[in-house]
Amino acid sequence: MGKTVNTSLDTMVTQFILLGLPHPPNLRTLLFLVFFIIYILTQLGNLLILLTVWADPTLHARPMYILLSVLSFLDMWLSSVIVPRVILDFTPANKAIPYGGCVAQLYFFHFLGSTQCFLYTLMAYDRYLAICRPLHYPMLMNGKLCTILVSGAWVAGSIHGSIQAILTFRLPYCGPNEVDYFICDIPAVLRLACADTTVNELVTFVDIGVVAASCFMLILLSYANIVHAILKIRTADGRRRAFSTCGSHVTVVTVYYVPCIFIYLRAGSKSPLDGAVAVFYTIVTPLLNPLIYTLRNKEVKSALKRITAGRGAASENK
Repeated sequence: MGKTVNTSLDTMVTQFILLGLPHPPNLRTLLFLVFFIIYILTQLGNLLILLTVWADPTLHARPMYILLSVLSFLDMWLSSVIVPRVILDFTPANKAIPYGGCVAQLYFFHFLGSTQCFLYTLMAYDRYLAICRPLHYPMLMNGKLCTILVSGAWVAGSIHGSIQAILTFRLPYCGPNEVDYFICDIPAVLRLACADTTVNELVTFVDIGVVAASCFMLILLSYANIVHAILKIRTADGRRRAFSTCGSHVTVVTVYYVPCIFIYLRAGSKSPLDGAVAVFYTIVTPLLNPLIYTLRNKEVKSALKRITAGRGAASENK
């Protein structure tokens, strides 16, 4: 939709006001504590996975756990980009965020989020190779190739974040400056633009919605082949172990992708549900990842026991 507005430098926005998540005032303290605890648990849980994979030689040499440790690293940073700002909304502090701060938050949110999107696809591909082509797995997915693929995901995520930030903030913003959301994200910020946003909405639909949906479909295709291969396993124990390994990934992917597709394939939507839905893939998923991958993964639990037992023995010998 075209807009004709005075966009002189005197009227340009220099800061934005994040309205945050709608909530009853009497629940402000409770919500502050809930999100503060979520943030601390997210950081500690993902740090635990990072340290476990790094400290255990049987894990850090395997592509599956290299990918898992990268996911934990991403979750720690993604959570740090979003949750502290959400926590601030439940305090009497000023809700303003500088123009440059809004640009940075949008860039890092999409940089880290899209890198995570690509990483989930790589993790599904890794499981597909391990289960469907086990004899060729060491050649098809080794440490060197895994590093190259992960580097490619980081580069692609950085390019994606740069494109979205540049396209969003090339538009003039001359007031109002209240962002009806808990972070500086594309749909909410574009509503404040004093210019035509049709191109931005189209790019958002294609670059985020379609890419996320495509990655999700690739993951589903990988797991369709995995399920077919698992059903051919003759022993019940073998089937159970294969399903257990893949089940954790499918759970996390579903919690991440479904809300993401719901929001960005409806870029022009002003639904009050968007904020609640976004909480799942921006705040809840980074918390769930260490819980799901630790509780459902016997190898990670065994590594934790070995590390704990080793430290206990070392303490006794002193």
